[in-house]
Amino acid sequence: MDQVTNTKSAQTKKKRSFTKTDVQEFLLRGRAFIALILVLLVFTLLSPGFLSTGNIVIMSKHVALNAIIAIGMTFVILTGGIDLSVGSVVGMIAMVAGMLINQGINLPQLGVIVYPHTWMILLIALVLGILTGALTGSIITRFNVAPFIATLGMFYVARGIAGLLNNGYTFPNLIGRPEYGNTGFEILGAGTFLGVNYSIWIMGLFALVAHIVTKRTPFGRHVFAIGGNQRAAELSGVRVRRTKIIVYSISGFCAAMVGLIIASQLVAAHPQTGVLYELTAIAAVVLGGTSLSGGSGSIGGTLIGAFVIGVLGDGLDRMGVSSFWQQVIIGSVIVLAVIIDQVQARMQERIALQKQQEMD
Repeated sequence: MDQVTNTKSAQTKKKRSFTKTDVQEFLLRGRAFIALILVLLVFTLLSPGFLSTGNIVIMSKHVALNAIIAIGMTFVILTGGIDLSVGSVVGMIAMVAGMLINQGINLPQLGVIVYPHTWMILLIALVLGILTGALTGSIITRFNVAPFIATLGMFYVARGIAGLLNNGYTFPNLIGRPEYGNTGFEILGAGTFLGVNYSIWIMGLFALVAHIVTKRTPFGRHVFAIGGNQRAAELSGVRVRRTKIIVYSISGFCAAMVGLIIASQLVAAHPQTGVLYELTAIAAVVLGGTSLSGGSGSIGGTLIGAFVIGVLGDGLDRMGVSSFWQQVIIGSVIVLAVIIDQVQARMQERIALQKQQEMD
């Protein structure tokens, strides 16, 4: 009888221990959503009009820019990489668009200056962003350069090109000229559909496509496999080099889109556009639950993480908090997100070990 009682007691303790661990894992996985709810509650209490329709629209426009870059960054981090060049690519693409609108393409051999149509400008800029990312991915895969070093190098290259395009000056008044067919660029940043800014629709479209790609396609499974165990992925037939190049191309494409949106919103292009965007994007990805070591994460989590960063920044602005303190607070959030990521990784290892022991 005592033996039966002891067995039941041991099973009860085991069940309680499992339940506690399960709750902890759930809280860690849902940290971005919990953080978003808390931030919204705090700022709503401190500022009653914080969740007004107008303020939500403004916040969403700000969040859209970071979210689009973070979506591309998610693909990179899922493979265990990092992309520090995206902020500079944003500035470079904005300057390229400004140059094409204001100066056109000079062909001295033919003695003409070609002014591309607005749609062609968008296409050229996006393709350039893709090629920049593909070049970075090629350097990483073919020469076995660490992603941190390769993207840091591209960070300086792209920022330097952005400055060279107009000797460090801004391209103003990007409204184009009707006779050249390059007007309407400002619609990308200021236009609306059903009362919602285009940038928000673009964010939603990018997030939807990225979610489908990561969850429903072989390419998405390959991205997770590379981040989980690159050697095992290679042995199972995954084309690691090609997948990584595509991943960095996606990151470059997303950065290029943000560069176009910002230049369109401002109707001007400045070479310092996009400074520190790479850090806020990484923060959104990690806060959203994507592991820095790769192999686990989601686009939905990244989107929530971007909203946490955006709401936090707008809320602090609304409360009149100094921009320097904002940097301190957001920097602290980034560090905290990385710490939580490490805690979650150790917890998952412990759970996996416990399951293995139970099976044995």
